[in-house]
Formats: sequence, structure tokens, C-alpha cells
Amino acid sequence: MKILIRNLDRQTTQEELASLFKTFGSVQSCTIVVDEKSGASKGFGFVEMPKPGEAKAAIKSLNNHALGDANIRVKKAEDKPDTK
Repeated sequence: MKILIRNLDRQTTQEELASLFKTFGSVQSCTIVVDEKSGASKGFGFVEMPKPGEAKAAIKSLNNHALGDANIRVKKAEDKPDTK
């Protein structure tokens, strides 16, 4: 299951984010979206967890969780609509 994490503290690293989610189960991938020009965090990212039950537990427990100087917002990522 792909999970969207918003309102990330700009100093949060992918390693910190992955380790937070690993407390709920296996993490397939973790990406923080960065600005192409500056390389700075855009304040959101994605975590993929292969087991839906673990992903749902992480979403429920981590939504509004304090991480760095911000309370993150966590929800299931919506599939991008086809633009073709």
C-alpha cells in the first residue's frame, strides 16, 4: 500500500521517515519529494508498505504524529488518474 505523508518538517530525512514506519512492519520504499533546482524537501513524501494491515496500522497511529518540528498528516495515497 502506498502512503502519502504531508506536512513533513523540511529537515526530516528519508532514513528517519522509513525508520518511523518500520516500527509498524516492513517498508518497501520511502521517498521524500524534493525540489529539482534547490534539492530542498517539498514537505511531503511517500512510503510503500507491502502488507495492507501493517500499512493501515501505521496510518492510524502516525496521522497527526509529531516528527521534528511538525505534526505529519498520513493517509493512503490515491492513484493518479490516467491523463491519456
